[in-house]
Amino acid sequence: MDALPDTASLPATAIQDGIVSRLQDLVLQAGDAQDFFKELAVFSASLLAPPGGEVHCNVTVVRRKRPVSVASSTPTARMMDDLQYAYGDGPCLTAMRTGKTVYVADVSMEHRWPQYAQAVAAQGIGSILGVPLQLEGDSSAALNIYSSAVHGFSPEDIARAELFGEQSAKTLRLELRLAQLRDAKEDLEAAMKSRTAIDIAVGVIMAQSRCSQESAMAILRKASNSRNVKLRDVAAGIIESVSPDSALRTHFDE
Repeated sequence: MDALPDTASLPATAIQDGIVSRLQDLVLQAGDAQDFFKELAVFSASLLAPPGGEVHCNVTVVRRKRPVSVASSTPTARMMDDLQYAYGDGPCLTAMRTGKTVYVADVSMEHRWPQYAQAVAAQGIGSILGVPLQLEGDSSAALNIYSSAVHGFSPEDIARAELFGEQSAKTLRLELRLAQLRDAKEDLEAAMKSRTAIDIAVGVIMAQSRCSQESAMAILRKASNSRNVKLRDVAAGIIESVSPDSALRTHFDE
């Protein structure tokens, strides 16, 4: 991913436009959702690091009512989130649950999650910032930012992270919608491939038994029920019995 240009001499609107443009590029250039999440985590870390500092970023999404780390800028970020899940709560989970930014300025002084704070402090983390990402429906997400420095984020850093969270949430919603469309397309392709195999098997039965299409389908269903095997698998077996060419039963033109 290309580095951001020097923003020192640029007006704020130009900087924001550049960030939005880069986020859009992430969606367009990513090969799949996992690529997008990874690039988003790396981009977040490069953008939100305080001057002269370094941060570790992690993107967490709630899936099936369970938080999942979908991407991390570094192994350290992933490890910190795994610790949070193990202890059952922390800044990121609280940010997602409340929809509000959570800042732990000094983990050694944190009393809300003492065991988690002690564990991350032992890994060299000094401060943590959890920024919620507003999604749709029951979905929720958060950007987790870890710094080795105590008081690692100034009020300006936090405001910048929150603004970036609003911008990236829109992009994240778009990517999740695209991922759903890709999944739906794959499901449709799988269904049509299965239908192709069944239709070919019915044709084989019709030719061998000299029966109608309806009767052939009934024979196929009966075999599926009696063997407790899926219809498409029975169809695949019938096709293999007359042709070893596996491409025959999986043939599908987009």
